[in-house]
This record gives sequence, structure tokens and C-alpha cells, in this order.
Amino acid sequence: MPGEKAKDFKGTIRNLLRYMGVYKIALAAVVVFAVASTVFNVIGPKILGNATTELFGGLIAKLTGTGSIDFAKIGRILLTLLGIYGLCAVFSFIQGLVMTEMSQKMSFRMRKDISEKINRMPLSYFEGNSVGDVLSRITNDVDTLGQTFNQSITQLITSVCTLVGTLVMMLTISPLMTLITVLILPLSTALVLGIVKKSQKYFIAQQNYLGKIDGQIEETFAGHDVVKAFNREKEELKEFCGTNRILYESAWKSQFLSGLMMPIMNFVSNLGYVAVAVAGAMLAAAGTIEIGDIVAFVQYVKRFTQPITQMAQVSNLMQSMAAAAERIFDFLNEEEEVQVTEHPVDPSVINGEVTFDHVQFGYQPDKIVIHDFNSEIKPGQMVAIVGPTGAGKTTMVKLLMRFYDVNSGTIRLNGHPVSDFDRNELRRGFGMVLQDTWLFKGTIMENIRYGRLEATDEEVIRAAVLARADKFIRSLPGGYQMEINEEASNISQGQKQLLTIARAILADNPIMILDEATSSVDTRTEHLIQKAMDTLLKGRTSFVIAHRLSTIRNADLILVMKDGDIVEQGTHQELLEKNGFYAGLYNAQFETAGA
Repeated sequence: MPGEKAKDFKGTIRNLLRYMGVYKIALAAVVVFAVASTVFNVIGPKILGNATTELFGGLIAKLTGTGSIDFAKIGRILLTLLGIYGLCAVFSFIQGLVMTEMSQKMSFRMRKDISEKINRMPLSYFEGNSVGDVLSRITNDVDTLGQTFNQSITQLITSVCTLVGTLVMMLTISPLMTLITVLILPLSTALVLGIVKKSQKYFIAQQNYLGKIDGQIEETFAGHDVVKAFNREKEELKEFCGTNRILYESAWKSQFLSGLMMPIMNFVSNLGYVAVAVAGAMLAAAGTIEIGDIVAFVQYVKRFTQPITQMAQVSNLMQSMAAAAERIFDFLNEEEEVQVTEHPVDPSVINGEVTFDHVQFGYQPDKIVIHDFNSEIKPGQMVAIVGPTGAGKTTMVKLLMRFYDVNSGTIRLNGHPVSDFDRNELRRGFGMVLQDTWLFKGTIMENIRYGRLEATDEEVIRAAVLARADKFIRSLPGGYQMEINEEASNISQGQKQLLTIARAILADNPIMILDEATSSVDTRTEHLIQKAMDTLLKGRTSFVIAHRLSTIRNADLILVMKDGDIVEQGTHQELLEKNGFYAGLYNAQFETAGA
């Protein structure tokens, strides 16, 4: 089956060789041991032929009464052969061991490099690429590279050495029989290439429709309740059967055609054996070669076609390896965030004073999202950012934490531009509670402690109490030691949110950001979360992004955004009295709730 191809095969292989520079001694050892193993393996049939010649000569001498079989000499030849094959096995074992260790070390190093690279990548990369794509590079591509590298390099070396060595040994026995063997190859190659060309389109169709049928099954099962609710079982089954029929047609044709390869190659090889046997018998009758040479030559003929087939397989493996390596190097060469600045400001100066001074920003230079943002926030203030979808609320938070840099203007913390801080140190000043809660597989205690890894159990429990999460945690089986599953489906959405608030309380950052933290919970849970948030925000500068305007009535300052600009700012009461854009949003929300 055709493998995925790299866009720049030669360039990728050069990059891979440069990356493997640290393993050049190991790679040289692999080449030496692989060549040595192959050489001893190629010599074997010639020595075995000598034993056959000695045995045949002794048998003829015994039958004619002119001598006997020299078993001692035959024994010495066979012991030599045993020693050669033993050395071949030892060299092959050492080469395999070194190659496996080298490929696994390379895979380990690549995963480490990718993991470290992820931490240096700008947020824009992850917003423009799927998580699955990045995961695929870490898992599938690195595995593909490691496995195919291990197989293909060794196979390539041994195949080339076997082909060259076998050809040399055949020529030393009989140039005529070698010529016959070589002339058989074009016929075999032409037949194989014809089958490959014919079957390739069916293999491609098989893969395409296999992907379609997998997607259809996954989609149907994931939305099975919707399918049943709209009574669409027959339509879905009809579509599935159509796709399945096409898959069946392409699959059996591709498998049948590829299954013809071995019988055809065997037939052609057998023709070669017949031709070699006839030619060898004629040469032996003429006294040109010995019987043992014919036996050795037949073995060489068998070995001569194998490396050619193996090299065809290796070329496919090399293409897959290069395609995987290309995707990995593309990722490793992606532009990174500048993590440090020349004379960084000490992050301990961050106490919550924030200034936005004529900030302008666009994700694309020609598409400005924030036009002219100005605001001054004092330490300890609760600042609510409200506005319709797409107004630029979340964008402001991303700029504040330097996930993106402003096009023009300045954002200052305690009078220092955010660009004067090292990125990691700057972000230590911020805590976040997001709408999409993130919990990992582990105990509740471990999930809360993620906010400050060195925290004691007592500090974790105190944070949970302040977050109003202690009561529900203790009601769960196992309490703080209950294991949260991979999807965190064994606790409710509101409980997840309380755990993330407990985590933020434990982290104790001077500036807090809450992005739609209560948007997906019921009113009772919202009341609990609101109390927990009041505790969390006490004494801290906080930025609260909210659609539910009822949750931010107590904010010290409300920034009302529309089309990338602040159109109004003030307290809740002040904005209602203005009867402007905010008042319209607030009244519309309550009218909708009343309706």
C-alpha cells in the first residue's frame, strides 16, 4: 500500500541526519555490524557448496573404488560454516541492539523537544491548529519515525550489502549463470510494477472510504439520540450501506491484486531456477564448475531477489518516515514566543495596578479588534468587562497576560510595560478561572494542589473551605482522595467550577481573571460560586468577564465594550442612570429572563 509522502524528501532527510548528529558513533557501529553480519551471511552458501563438492567427490571416488569420503575435511568445513553463521548471528544481535537503543533515544529526545517547544509556542499557534494535530505529532509521528527508522535503516544496509555481495559471489561462480539470473529481473520488476500501478488506486479508495465509514459510525453513535428523535435510522443505514459497498469493492480488488504479487514473483523465480539448473548442468558436464557451486548458486539466486523486494518495501517505509519527520521538524521550527527580556522587571512589584494606554490590537494587521482602549485600574478593584459577543472582552485579557502583544499603545503593571517582564514571571502574577473548567485525571486533592504544588493538605482543605467546596467534597466517596476520571464526568459542572476556584484561592495571585465562570450552572450553584468568588477576589485586582450582568452589580468598575472600544464605564448604578448601551443590555437580559 502507498505510504504518505513528504513534500521535501531530500530536505527532510538532511534535517534528520543533522538531528542524529549526536548518535553518529552509534550509527557508524550499526553500519559496521550490519555489513559484517551480511558479509558472513553471504559467504555461507559458498562454504556449504565446498562441503557439497567434497561429499560428492568422495562419494564418486568410493563408488569407483579410487578413494573414500573425507569426513574429517567435511567436518572442518561445516565447523567453519557454523562459526561463520555464529558470528553472523552475534553481529546481527549487536547491530539490532544498538539500532533499537538509538531509535528509542531519538524518539525520547524528540518527544522531550516537542514538549518543551509547546511551552514556548505562542497562543496563536494553538488557536489556529487543532489539539489533535499537535497530539498526533507527539504520539503517531514520533512512533512512526522511531519504528520505521529502526526497520528501514537496518534493512536498507543489509539489503544493499546482500545484493552487492550476492552478485559478487555469483560472478565468482559463473558469469553465464549470473547473466541468466539478472535477465530474469526486468520481467519480474515489470510484472510487479504493473500490479502496483493497478492496485494503488484501489488502496487509496480503500483508505478514503475507511475514513468515511469510521467518521460516519462515530457521528451516528455520538448523535444516536438525535438520529432516533428524528426517526432517521433508515436513512443513516442506507448511507452506511452505500459507503460500505464501495469500501468492499475497493478492498477486495486491492487485496486480490496485491495478493497476486507473491505467486507471480515465485513463478518468475522458479523460471530462473530452471534456467540456472539447466545452464549449471551443462557447465558441470563440461567440467567448468563443480556440483557444490551449482548448489551454492541456487541459494544465491534465492537471496538475490529478496533484497530487491526488501528495498521496494524500505522505500515505502522511508517515505512514511520522511513524512512523519517533516511534520515533526515543521513543528519544531515554528516561531516561538520571546520568553525573556534583557533587563526584566522584578515580578514582586505587581500589586494589581493596571493601566491600558491607547491600546490597539488585531489578530490580523488588516483586521483591528481593539481600536483605542484606555482605562486605569487601582489595586484591589473588581473590574467587570461586558459587551456583546466579539466586542473584544477576552482579547483584552489575552493582551494583559501577553499571550499576544499589542499593535500600538501600552499596557502597564504598576507603571511598568508588560513587555518589560519575562513572560513566565509576568503570568505568575495572574490567576484564572475560566468558563471551560480544566481538571486532570487524579484525586480532588491533587487537582486543587495544582494551584500551588508545594501546598500542604491543610492548605488545600482551607482553600476548598473558602471556595465553598469542602461540603460537597466530603460527601463524595473517598472525599479529597476521590479519583476524577479522564472526562471529569463523575462530578457536576458546578462542582468542577468550585474546584477551579479553590485552586485559584490556593495559588494566591495578586490579579485574578474570571471568564464566564458561572455561565453554565443553575441558579443555586451560581449563588454558591458567587460567594466563593467573593472570597477569591477579596483584596485582589480582578477582571470579570460576564454575560450574566446580575453577577457583576457589585463591581467597582464596569467597562462596557462594543466593536473593540470602551463605549461606557462606571459602576452598575451609574451606568443604569445613563440609560445607554449597558442599560439596554441589562434590561434586555431581564426581559428575556422574565419572558
